[in-house]
Amino acid sequence: MGLMDGIMGNAGQMEPAQAQQEFQRLLGNGEQIYSAYILIRDAMLFTNRRLILVDKQGLSGRKVSYHSIPYRAITHFSVETAGTFDLDAELLVWISGSDTPLQKRFNRQVDIYEVQGILSHFVGV
Repeated sequence: MGLMDGIMGNAGQMEPAQAQQEFQRLLGNGEQIYSAYILIRDAMLFTNRRLILVDKQGLSGRKVSYHSIPYRAITHFSVETAGTFDLDAELLVWISGSDTPLQKRFNRQVDIYEVQGILSHFVGV
């Protein structure tokens, strides 16, 4: 992921093994990170049990918010592919009890169809 993608707010892919090691303390017994995406200091983790959003706050990033979303709470989602002039793809996720979707942007290096496939797999379970 390039610096400009980070500044523009676009997520890039992170190796699952690296994410597993870095975020091990967040995971339950037997929980595995299936796929991970990094956005400057923040992260989005797809585990075999839930979606975890990691939000590092403040200038130092010492304060961190962890938002855990069980897949069963996701009511629906949509993806928008990158276009010729629109260089990023978007993921929108609706959670039960909320009218406003979570919105994440991905750079061209991320296969948005793969992200959609991961969600389809886990939400349909």
